[in-house]
Amino acid sequence: FIRNHDNLPEIIFTTAYSHYALEGFEYKAIDYLLKPFSFERFYKATLRAYENHALKQASTISRTEKEYLFVKSDYKLVKINFDDILYIEGLKDYIKIITKEKTILTLMRMKEIEEKLPVNVFVRIHRSFIISINNVDTVNKTNVSIGKKIIPVTDFYKEKFFKFIDLNI
Repeated sequence: FIRNHDNLPEIIFTTAYSHYALEGFEYKAIDYLLKPFSFERFYKATLRAYENHALKQASTISRTEKEYLFVKSDYKLVKINFDDILYIEGLKDYIKIITKEKTILTLMRMKEIEEKLPVNVFVRIHRSFIISINNVDTVNKTNVSIGKKIIPVTDFYKEKFFKFIDLNI
């Protein structure tokens, strides 16, 4: 069952066979209880699952409440306010964060930065571009303009992007 599903809740395995323990942890199990187990051991496992779940929830909440992020650039951490970001451009293993004031280059992949941005403001419109909807000047079928920069909207992201715009109108 676990092998065929990607998005699973916290799992605690309970079995009488110890040789399955290693395989259980390969599937990111929270704990592994070998039968027979005590109530105290069961309680510890469920508490660990609860704490892990609470931690995940807190990180999701903080992602939408924060107004900034820190990125490493030129051997230091640079604070960037989300409101200042115009767009982000991917350059293989690096990204360029273009703000109203400056351009910041950092060693990070697009997927990684995308996970740190508030989902109600930022949207990916191209394999190499994430834009801030707050700074878009114009939109047409194939591109978006932010200031003097024209950014293409590819077919792969087009449907998601136009749904995103509809939700933000």
